[in-house]
Amino acid sequence: MIYRNATLTDISAISELQNKYHVTTISETDKLDGFVTTLFTESNFEELITEENGIALACDGDRVAAYVMAASWSYWSKWPLFAYMISDLPKMQYMGLTLSVQNSYQYGPICIDKDYRGTEVLKKIFNFSRAQMNKRYPILITFINHVNSRSYEAHTRKLGLDVIKSFPFNNNNYYALGYDTAKEV
Repeated sequence: MIYRNATLTDISAISELQNKYHVTTISETDKLDGFVTTLFTESNFEELITEENGIALACDGDRVAAYVMAASWSYWSKWPLFAYMISDLPKMQYMGLTLSVQNSYQYGPICIDKDYRGTEVLKKIFNFSRAQMNKRYPILITFINHVNSRSYEAHTRKLGLDVIKSFPFNNNNYYALGYDTAKEV
């Protein structure tokens, strides 16, 4: 397995993986094993790659087995849920700090093909992305829908993210989680 940053030539493979596991297109059976909620267009992927270098990939040969996104809050601010989280940052504390757009970034979504779940891919792609973002930010912040129990377990039990709080948004309930980017999993 190779872990690397995405390039523009990877966009179609990233889109394909997203569409396979997005909440609006995933089968009900597969939904129990986790899903992604934010829908990205190919232009969103292009901007994330060119402006933030913000997509990490796990590649098994030519196959994109997983992706994880990570970027500054300014990149995410165009989506209503992220805009809400940005406004809520000053009300949250983590690692003894009041959160801000200067000391934290948004991690996720992460998507791992079903064939690679339960393997080392989660930890390795997380560490690859985290190490890159550690150069810019001490704190990783993410959110997980309460109904996405597989993602919650993976992030809290396997990766060690800390729940900071729960919050409602748009008729859904989410966990806000944090992680010290200086710590390797």
